[in-house]
Amino acid sequence: MSSNYLNFRNSFPWLILLLEALFLTRSYFFVSTSDGMFPALDIYPEFQDVNHMVIFGFGFFLMVLRRYGFSSTGFNLLLIVFAVQCSVLVEDVLVLFFIEPKEGLLRSIAKAVISVTAVVISTGAVLGKSNLLQLIVMTLVELIAFRVSRWINTEFMEVPEYHLSLTHVHLFGAYFGLAVAFCFPEPSPRLDKNRSTPKSDLLSMLGCVFLWVFWPSFNSLLAEFKIRAVLNTYFALAVSAVTAFMLSALTTKDGKFRMTHIHSAVLAGGVTISYTAQTITHPWIAMILGLLGSVITILGSHCVQRCLNPPLKIHDTLGVHFTFGLPAVLGALAQVVLLVVKQQTNSDSSYSLDYLVLMHIGAFCQTISFALITGFITGLILNTKLFKIIPVSKYFEDQFYWEVSF
Repeated sequence: MSSNYLNFRNSFPWLILLLEALFLTRSYFFVSTSDGMFPALDIYPEFQDVNHMVIFGFGFFLMVLRRYGFSSTGFNLLLIVFAVQCSVLVEDVLVLFFIEPKEGLLRSIAKAVISVTAVVISTGAVLGKSNLLQLIVMTLVELIAFRVSRWINTEFMEVPEYHLSLTHVHLFGAYFGLAVAFCFPEPSPRLDKNRSTPKSDLLSMLGCVFLWVFWPSFNSLLAEFKIRAVLNTYFALAVSAVTAFMLSALTTKDGKFRMTHIHSAVLAGGVTISYTAQTITHPWIAMILGLLGSVITILGSHCVQRCLNPPLKIHDTLGVHFTFGLPAVLGALAQVVLLVVKQQTNSDSSYSLDYLVLMHIGAFCQTISFALITGFITGLILNTKLFKIIPVSKYFEDQFYWEVSF
């Protein structure tokens, strides 16, 4: 296997070495282990849960392709630990220029792990079609673009930081990944490597269970009212899981459960409730959002795969559009509706209702549009000869990156 698009010895290791030297230099000048560490220790349990979620949960969740298991888990681990360092470095630069306040090292890492979730979601859209060099560059660009989008929403749209760290992660990650995938050639429908096996589906389901268990910690990590966020997230996840099994049986011809539905829809409640987890005071509202999230995921999977993707020629490997994108859109709209209801019953608000609704809708539209534009530009760059494009016939293969024994 000596083809140019397979041999990364002259590019990838040196790029990683250069970036790690930059991270080490930054750590020498900017980081102290005692700098703001102890005040943030109260978030350590949730931080560990989220760390398990992104490493184990997404690592197994991505193992849906029959001949791409090593790359799914291995590349996921590399991208996460690399992107966390990059995200902390970007935050240090923002602190240096007084754009963001200094919050302490542990909280900075926690925010970085949440931001990295957007990268993992985007990776699912181009899974098996992009090489490791392309993924590293995509990670760098996406983290910077996500920070810029978040800064715009904070400074100009006046959206609270908590909202930006959750639903905007799902929105940005899903639509950035779709825009990048739009620039990649579609695999042939006859290519059987783009399929799952019972073993890969089982491992992916294991990752889905990890994500389901730890999702309340993800939604409560940066929340002010943690208990409320945990309870609302759990109720939404429980209802979305039950609804997923019900709708899967109703939408298949023989009444059997379809693993694709379960993978996607059981998590829809956690994604949908991300915006409003700490603000909902009645559990039944969270349960309704979980139900609607599961419905829009399963029905959206049929519509997106049959009506939207073919004319646009988008091959979404993991189905991030209906797994994360559509439930996040629903959550953003639910936030606006709940905001209207709250403002009508609260006459003491210092802002007018029209202004608040306009700001939230503006932040929502800005996030999606900025993700699509930057993702499309990134996809065009990644498909230049500089990044050793993989031929379509070589998609979804572990043996081109790993030593595999059969």
